[in-house]
Amino acid sequence: SHRFALPTSGSGGAFKQENFVLSTSGTDQVKGVMTLQGDALCQADVNLKMPRNNQLLHFAFREDKQWKLQQIQDARNHVNQAIYLLMNRDVNYQFKTGLEVLKLMDAVMLQLSRARNRLTTPATLTLPEIASSGLTKMFTPALPPDILVNFYINLNKLCLTVYQLHMMQPSTTKNFKPAGGSVLHNPGAMFEFGSQRYEVSHVHKVECVVPWLNDALVFFTVSLQLCQQLKDKISVFSSYWNYRPY
Repeated sequence: SHRFALPTSGSGGAFKQENFVLSTSGTDQVKGVMTLQGDALCQADVNLKMPRNNQLLHFAFREDKQWKLQQIQDARNHVNQAIYLLMNRDVNYQFKTGLEVLKLMDAVMLQLSRARNRLTTPATLTLPEIASSGLTKMFTPALPPDILVNFYINLNKLCLTVYQLHMMQPSTTKNFKPAGGSVLHNPGAMFEFGSQRYEVSHVHKVECVVPWLNDALVFFTVSLQLCQQLKDKISVFSSYWNYRPY
């Protein structure tokens, strides 16, 4: 829970602003500098080198905007729910049966698993969903109509995907086949948006490791193991109690 701390929760945790450089080795087509504060991207600065003419595009978040990373927000909410399940009892409460403990552990493990899954499983989006996202309105100067961007968390990494598009002419749309939802769309993917048909010509993905997310994933694994160990011990004692020969 300390790794998912909110700005109001005191010292430690993830609320301090951290800068990350997103790039890939061996290519400088896309470079990004992101400022992450808890579950919010409060600054983003992206340079894109266009493959056709090596023209350099630069766009950054407007100063009055920040982008909430829903995956981190959801994971934190599940962690808080797990803590609520554990703490929502009087300090002197005594468990009456092993089954009561097992039910509690199952509920806690469900929340911990959901929290971990939000970080390990990015949302699948269609290209029209990315095009209509509020993210497209975050930048200054405004993104050109042939550029789409998407941010997401994958395990312990902050990822940025930039899609370059070309408009399909009416004469070439006879083979039009819109792409479905995906975490990462490949070149050749087609979609329709605002009565215009597009095809993805280039895809650039850059990423960087966020250390506190790495810590959080380790703690998810450890906490789930501890819950399971407690369940196993309760089950052993329960079976002994049920089948004792006297």
